[in-house]
Amino acid sequence: MKAARRRPDQVGESIRQVIADLLLTELRDPRIGFVTVTGVQVTPDLSVATVRVSVMGTEEERTTALEGLASAAGFLRRQVGRTLSTRLTPELRFELDRGLEHAARINRILGELRGEGES
Repeated sequence: MKAARRRPDQVGESIRQVIADLLLTELRDPRIGFVTVTGVQVTPDLSVATVRVSVMGTEEERTTALEGLASAAGFLRRQVGRTLSTRLTPELRFELDRGLEHAARINRILGELRGEGES
């Protein structure tokens, strides 16, 4: 089972690196602000890659950034296809990763609790 999962993981990491680089160097869409690629999950048949991103800003800015990424998906997929050694290039789907936001919220709450306990 581990060997069967290794290939999608390798492809996912390659896609993450390529997209992160393209976000820094190639994409000029003003809708896409400060976006960080946090991970990529690829289906076992390598047909779909779900790209998890963290976006700094308001909820509206996050929504706008996801729209910009969806708009750029064709360009990004072509660029990914040039670097992958797979027969087919996975379809790219973008999804908001709220893990960092959630962790920051927990840290803030814990900090508040520690502050209250010292009084």
